[in-house]
Amino acid sequence: MTHRTFRRAHVLSAGLAAGVLVPLVAAAPAAAATPQVACTSAKAGLAAKLQQDIATALRNRRGTIAVGLYDRTTKTTCSLRSTSAYDSASIVKVTVLATLLWDAKKHNRYLTQREADLATAMITKSDNNATSTLWRQLGVTKVKGFLAAAGMTRTVPGSGGYWGLTQITVQDEQKLLSLITAKNSVLSDNSRAYILKLMNKVISSQRWGTPAGAPSSVKVHVKNGWLSRSTHGWRVHSIGAFQGGGHDYYISVLTQDNSTMDYGVATIQGVAKAIHKDLVPTAVAAQRYTPTNAPREAFPAVPAQ
Repeated sequence: MTHRTFRRAHVLSAGLAAGVLVPLVAAAPAAAATPQVACTSAKAGLAAKLQQDIATALRNRRGTIAVGLYDRTTKTTCSLRSTSAYDSASIVKVTVLATLLWDAKKHNRYLTQREADLATAMITKSDNNATSTLWRQLGVTKVKGFLAAAGMTRTVPGSGGYWGLTQITVQDEQKLLSLITAKNSVLSDNSRAYILKLMNKVISSQRWGTPAGAPSSVKVHVKNGWLSRSTHGWRVHSIGAFQGGGHDYYISVLTQDNSTMDYGVATIQGVAKAIHKDLVPTAVAAQRYTPTNAPREAFPAVPAQ
């Protein structure tokens, strides 16, 4: 189905994924090639361990999976399919909030109470209505302006109000997490703190994905996205920033060609557990989410027209 045909149809599905309105016809998952994870680190032995453990977590997992990791403490980087493009689903909501704050800073103003309420709903509950309202307010031109300032050159905003079809890559999501978690000239310190505060307050049913296996000594900030379309099955994504246990790191995992949402969640959490265990090995990992057969939160809202 073309985007134009789909837009005319305005399909309302009971299984709406958080991101855009789309028909829930899951394609059979495609077997991915053997993952080739590349890691580097200033800490002896860590890169090889991460590379092996992430590859092991992905062994026999079907679908198309992209991974990004950076730990400032040990200058550790891991990457897999970092420039492959995926439909964003609700992951783009962090970019929407960053754009809102970036634009407010340019005009030397604070967010209004209305904007703050919309931003809170958008991030903590993945509210699609709030996102559509902010996307309309900002307009694609401002979103593109932020992406240029952030150096997120591979991110392409969704057209026609379909923000959940924004094209994203692990490389750009890692750039976004870098801006959110360290001082820079694009986002003010107050803006960064605000984004992290909301990502730390995501409701419990949506705290799956990259936080899986994070030890209690680590503070968790997360945003997830999930979306089913007639091609490539379920897209299931998770980005997270983690501070504590002597480390300061962030993770992006993007997946598609999943047969179900649960399957994508399990893939992401396998990768996350390996990363947390290798970076902060002394703490006992906690299981933070048990997948169900459907998204816990789905907001049936027509995207901005």
